[in-house]
Amino acid sequence: MIRLNDNLEQQAQAYFQELFIDNVAPELVLGTISDLGTVVGGSTPSKAKPEYYTTKGIAWITPKDLSNNKVKFISHGEHDITEFGLKNSSASIMPKGTVLFSSRAPIGYIAISSGEVTTNQGFKSVVPKSEIGTAFVYYSLKHNLPIIEGMASGSIFKEISGNTMKNVPVFIPDTETLAQFNHFCDFIFSQQQILEEQNQSLANLRDSLLPKLMSGELDVSELNI
Repeated sequence: MIRLNDNLEQQAQAYFQELFIDNVAPELVLGTISDLGTVVGGSTPSKAKPEYYTTKGIAWITPKDLSNNKVKFISHGEHDITEFGLKNSSASIMPKGTVLFSSRAPIGYIAISSGEVTTNQGFKSVVPKSEIGTAFVYYSLKHNLPIIEGMASGSIFKEISGNTMKNVPVFIPDTETLAQFNHFCDFIFSQQQILEEQNQSLANLRDSLLPKLMSGELDVSELNI
């Protein structure tokens, strides 16, 4: 499944390269990230308030979540926050299809929200404009990562500010080519998400069965394999 997912990713990246990098059309307009969507920062509700956190609440993503679980699509992190925690922080709920981009420690973890999410302050995420779409924003950020890293500042650790993120230069394709690319990616993204969910289910099954096998609680000695 991982190999198939990688193959799908290579196809999408190659098509992005072909349409928007190798064969740059003269009608492409130079714009900025803010032309692709709304840049949204995040926030961390006070850790001193346990009532701000829960196991099943509003999805709250941190860069650590993307580091521990290298997936393309994410719906929840290690911790969720409560409505109370949301109201007492500057975190914002972002819609499905938002492109999450870690803006510090480190810069450049990229994932797509598969549901409504919030993040901590380590993100400058992009909520794509409807006429632009998630796929183009996702691959534009991946392609422009070296440029974004070069625009980072900070004495202790490098970080991308919200204003800097908004002004990262990108090319804006024509409507027809953009629709062509999005249509191509619709199938690939749906297949990748299914594969990731299946892979996670198998991993959960493995994690639940392995301790029982190790302890002898589960006896497989009589199985004819």
